[in-house]
Amino acid sequence: MRFTDGYWQLRPGVEMLRPRDIDSVEAGDDTLTVYAPTAPITRRGDTLNRPVVTVTFDAPADGVIGVRIEHHQGRRDPGPHFAVNRDPGTVKVVAPDSPVVGPAELTSGALTARIATDGEWQVDFLADGEVLTSSSGRSIGIATTPEGDFVHEQLALGVGEHVYGLGERFGAFVKNGQSIDVWNEDGGTASEQAYKNVPFYVTDRGYGVFVAHPERVSFEVGSEVVSRTQFSVPGQSLQYYVIHGPTPAEILRRYTALTGRPAVVPAWSYGLWLSTSFTTNYDEETVNGFIDGMAARDIPLSVFHFDCFWMRQFHWCDFVWDPATFPDPEGMLARLHDRGLKVCVWINPYIAQRSHLFREGQKKGYLVTTPDGDVWQWDKWQAGMGLVDFTNPDAAAWYKDKLRVLLRQGVDCFKTDFGERIPTDVVWHDGSDPQRMHNYYASLYNKLVFELLEEERGRGDAVVFARSATAGTQAYPVHWGGDCESTFVSMAESLRGGLSLSLSGFGYWSHDIGGFEGTPDPAVFKRWAAFGLLSSHSRLHGSSSYRVPWAFDDEAVDVTRKFTKLKLRLMPYLGRLGHVAAEEGMPVMRPMVLQFPDDRTAAGVDTQYMLGPSLLVAPVFHESRVEYYVPEGEWTRLPDVGAGQTPTVTGPRWIAEEHGFDSLPLLVRPGTVLPVGARDDRPDYAWAEGVTLRCTRLPEGFDEEVLVPGGTGSPATFRVRCESGVVHVTSDDAPGEWGVENEGRTVRATGPGEVAL
Repeated sequence: MRFTDGYWQLRPGVEMLRPRDIDSVEAGDDTLTVYAPTAPITRRGDTLNRPVVTVTFDAPADGVIGVRIEHHQGRRDPGPHFAVNRDPGTVKVVAPDSPVVGPAELTSGALTARIATDGEWQVDFLADGEVLTSSSGRSIGIATTPEGDFVHEQLALGVGEHVYGLGERFGAFVKNGQSIDVWNEDGGTASEQAYKNVPFYVTDRGYGVFVAHPERVSFEVGSEVVSRTQFSVPGQSLQYYVIHGPTPAEILRRYTALTGRPAVVPAWSYGLWLSTSFTTNYDEETVNGFIDGMAARDIPLSVFHFDCFWMRQFHWCDFVWDPATFPDPEGMLARLHDRGLKVCVWINPYIAQRSHLFREGQKKGYLVTTPDGDVWQWDKWQAGMGLVDFTNPDAAAWYKDKLRVLLRQGVDCFKTDFGERIPTDVVWHDGSDPQRMHNYYASLYNKLVFELLEEERGRGDAVVFARSATAGTQAYPVHWGGDCESTFVSMAESLRGGLSLSLSGFGYWSHDIGGFEGTPDPAVFKRWAAFGLLSSHSRLHGSSSYRVPWAFDDEAVDVTRKFTKLKLRLMPYLGRLGHVAAEEGMPVMRPMVLQFPDDRTAAGVDTQYMLGPSLLVAPVFHESRVEYYVPEGEWTRLPDVGAGQTPTVTGPRWIAEEHGFDSLPLLVRPGTVLPVGARDDRPDYAWAEGVTLRCTRLPEGFDEEVLVPGGTGSPATFRVRCESGVVHVTSDDAPGEWGVENEGRTVRATGPGEVAL
């Protein structure tokens, strides 16, 4: 939201209070509270009719400083609030004596907030003596506007500083110059709206900022004031956290420690998912035809997904299989399991008026109501639709039990669609502020379903396919990009959304291979298939047309088979990345700036990504041509793709190439040990058994441990060293046969031991 008319003037109807003086500073054991009048106090009479801005600093975690700006403190606060995990460590507080002379400081780890106590309002956030960002004389504002009361803060942007994140946003990857409202909407991927809004941004100057408000947060990123990032919220208080890096990776680690890290997802979820698509006609015979077709074409399939019309039309969501289409759901699910498949079904948190659950929920008081006590309803999406009130524990348990029936029938996971169309003219059971619940509902919804899956399937075997999210929802993976068009342009905008989401704390991300709206031409489908199967999760899904590859051409079948099998061979590597996401908050798919923060060219690259720390993936957004950036070093093409191209590529430089549909730039970073699995028929196998460690240009003195998770077997640890040009690999716990590949030569061993080549 903008409050000014240019730099000097306020918009008509806007009044603004700003801190102009420091009356006093109070120090607690780990807090500093600053009382700042809105005009200089030179005599006692100046305190009359004079507002005071109260600013409190604390440190919830090492390297993190919280700032709370308040005007009137007597306002009721019904919540909800984002959970913040507090582990403050050592906090150092320095406060000047009265009368106030000299700066006040609060230090957490290497990060210090230094508050000037004379002259204009000035707070500098420093790390190792260098100012990262600042709040200065015009930064804090307590605004009265025709739209209501607001509090804003502005933090300085340095020369060449870039801002990233703020959720899954499909516009420009670098957010400088953008006005962004954090407000979940069902707006597709081609507008400024987003399904997953996160009030957290990362900079390449060594810090990030989390605005801890689930309601609408308005960001002006170098827009209203080009030298500052402004964020504002309605009301009388604003809470934010400055998070030190210095690298973007360390910022993400600290942010996800505060708000939650992704769970480890089951191995089978990394395989290929096939959907019935949205409005297509299907029954068990159709489903079996798809599955038989994939098997006949040797395309490994891991999950079959039933979209909306597994239920009766106008009954969504009553969780009852349409008896005309699926007369024997338990038998059908058992037959799918016998074929080695997992099953996902579509759900959402809305209940149509025609459903028997609507009447049941209405009678029990489980649906959100209007202020006059009626059930809130509208006809968008479903006729007479109501909304389950997850703030009511009984309603949450009721909804869980309806889903539990499906799990016990044989369903393995849920696509938790929607959750963005949350009204604000309603009353919640627990008294929550409707404005705050609009975004926060996504976390309640996905948490409930994810925790049910953990209860029924066990920790580590739970996964959802979710569309809506906000801060903290990353704990309940996986999330996908929503409704995109079937074009190269939309393929690129989808990638930008995923890159932004990964810099917002989300470890996993997927998208609809081929696009959702419309039917892609064969070229788009084939290029999207390669991209999708080199993403953390991979799903074939569309709107009004099927996405089986033979619907396009024979080459689409070959491309889908090739990249599916490649992904399954990469499971020892991808599985480890999932554990890293859970342990450290690092995403599986990483923007170039995250992996190469000191490379100025990488700062703006948004048409490629790193799959983990070692694989560079450059999707091809054209029938044949691709241009991509290679950071410093001599990179090696993964032998499985890139036929006809030079085997190595040296950077830093941009490269233009021509690629067939069965190829794309897929490069291995120098100094990499890439574990490659022995199977390409399924993702859930014993990853360490038969694994091959591909060593790529290891430097002299290289000495690292390579951890291969177990998958369905036992894990293994390998120590890899390079001495005098010879690679030595030892393992004390290798569970079976394993191999080492270096410079085109391969040596195999069995069980614990050492090899050298």
